[in-house]
Amino acid sequence: MIRKHDITRTTFRSVATALAVLALFAAPLSASAFFQDPVEQEEEAEYNLYKGEVLDASSKKPLVFASLSVEESNISTITNTEGEFSLKIPSDLTQANITVSFLGYSTQSIPLSQLKEERNKILMVPSVLKLNEVNVEVPKDAESLVREVLKSKGENYFDDPTLMTAFYRETIKKRRKNVSLSEAVVNIYKTPYTSLKKDGVKLYKARKSTDYSKLDTVALKLQGGPFNALFIDIMKYPEYIFSPESLDYYTFRFDHSTRVNDKLIYVISFEQLPEILDPLYKGQLYIDAENKILTSAIYSLNITDREMAARMFVRRKPKNAKVWPTDVAYRVDYREKNGKWYYSYSNVLLEFKVNWDKRLFNSVYSMTCEMAVTDWKKNMMEDFPKAKDRIKTSIILSDEAIGFADPDFWGQYNIIEPEKSIESAIKKIQRQLRRASSDGGTSIP
Repeated sequence: MIRKHDITRTTFRSVATALAVLALFAAPLSASAFFQDPVEQEEEAEYNLYKGEVLDASSKKPLVFASLSVEESNISTITNTEGEFSLKIPSDLTQANITVSFLGYSTQSIPLSQLKEERNKILMVPSVLKLNEVNVEVPKDAESLVREVLKSKGENYFDDPTLMTAFYRETIKKRRKNVSLSEAVVNIYKTPYTSLKKDGVKLYKARKSTDYSKLDTVALKLQGGPFNALFIDIMKYPEYIFSPESLDYYTFRFDHSTRVNDKLIYVISFEQLPEILDPLYKGQLYIDAENKILTSAIYSLNITDREMAARMFVRRKPKNAKVWPTDVAYRVDYREKNGKWYYSYSNVLLEFKVNWDKRLFNSVYSMTCEMAVTDWKKNMMEDFPKAKDRIKTSIILSDEAIGFADPDFWGQYNIIEPEKSIESAIKKIQRQLRRASSDGGTSIP
């Protein structure tokens, strides 16, 4: 049997450094100041807010991570895990159309004039493959197609520096209860897809609150912040999953085809070879059939070795606890503009157990982080923040609940509509803040 870590130790080290790292501390850390960069603040623009949900027209089931974008602009958002969306549009864009797309469904273009401020229901109809598409000649070798897609990123993805505005959310749950919530608006200084230079991230506005009373006296931290989501951009950072070397450790095969944005999409399933014992990945790649472009990827870690997976993802832990992941899942989506594609959305799910010495029951936690690009423009001056102004890949977002007291905290910036459980958590934080304020305090205990 081949032991992969004997021959690709460097690859594993880079993956572990990049993707969703945990740090467990034996006691709660003190809260530090809420961050807002005054240099980046702009005068708040007038905007209109539209809310609603995207549903399957027949079953009325919510469509999770459906894409909504404003035509003739770079403004966009996605639906949450309950199919709900929130979209802020400058008030001067009164004649715009909203494009709504979802994998396997016909794309819709809806005049803005048809939307209400609240309770919009957008019904999507499944896209049926035409007979000539069903019979379209599929490449014989799935692996060769994947290699071709990775090799052609300079032709198909943004080749200019780009300044992106993105919304980031990070949650920690103990079983089903929310115990920590972080949110931020960041500026991403995206370098060309052919450049070896890593993207830079600058924090603009953030808020976070943690209920340490529910964390078993352990302060649970997700190290990396927005970089956990950003490094899932396979086309920019293929080395974290598909390096030229690691491609040889997978088997690729064609699955069913589908459609998105009225384009035929090949679905390629991949998994590690059976003789590879160490943890690799398995999932699906969604590739534009005509242009050979990766449009989405959904995959997870194949946890074949619990101890090795723990070493990959756990940086610090108490001596009297064993910690290991039970599920590690990723998703990345790309969007097209004028024939070029770019990073649009990604999420990471990490579920794990904490086994305490001399305790009868395990603690079960889940951590999720997601980031959606909500606007962008070409960075033709190639501005790039200085090292002191950029957040580091080792960042752990600091605790501060002040921003939760302000219902207009995000102003004109688009965010991912919070799920009902997160919305309830925010309301609970707001109640605690009001109580603390009435008692003469300034923060949540």
